[in-house]
Amino acid sequence: MRAMVLRTAAGRVEAVEIDRPAPGPGQVLVKVRACGVCRTDLHVVDGDLPDLKLPVVPGHEIVGTVEEAGEGVADLVPGTRVGIPWLGFSCGTCRYCRRGQENLCPDARYTGYQIDGGYADYVAADARYTFRLPEGYSDAEAAPLLCAGLIGHRAYRMAGDGRRIGIYGFGAAAHIMIQVALWEGREVFAFARPGDTAAEDFARSLGAAWAGPSDTAPPPNPWTRP
Repeated sequence: MRAMVLRTAAGRVEAVEIDRPAPGPGQVLVKVRACGVCRTDLHVVDGDLPDLKLPVVPGHEIVGTVEEAGEGVADLVPGTRVGIPWLGFSCGTCRYCRRGQENLCPDARYTGYQIDGGYADYVAADARYTFRLPEGYSDAEAAPLLCAGLIGHRAYRMAGDGRRIGIYGFGAAAHIMIQVALWEGREVFAFARPGDTAAEDFARSLGAAWAGPSDTAPPPNPWTRP
């Protein structure tokens, strides 16, 4: 199959032919239909992250269809449209896994970093971290939800039920979550990197009640739009 492979840390990805993976127990083989590019992919390629698996196929914002199910997988049948995110494995038994914080698992492994990812025709993935996707989104629209959408939603959920929320750093995750927050009737105050007026303008265009640099405070009266 075709794949983009990183062979050395801080190297370059190469277009090569490699063997198609076979799904092991608890895994599915997915035919890739789209795979986004995340800043973390660039960190992987640039050699900025430790414990990198080499060679590796990067890419973790994956959308595809199940081609084959491994032993023990009954709920993801061939043809099912799925997404594969950054977190690709956890032990399932440690204290973090037991309380729904699998991303903190000491044995966690990550797609496109320590597990071959989606810049290829096919990818094998843990069925526990392979999610059904609704048909309302195109493949390209759904791909960023597998990283920016997931991490943004985790933070958003922790913010509770407050009517007004502040978002520090207005990038990929923030631009998704502000749309969710406004749809739920909340006010959003966006704090961008000092000097990043483009991010401030972007936040306002999406409906932020206020946008400014992160080293300043919002208006004294947050109930009044500027």
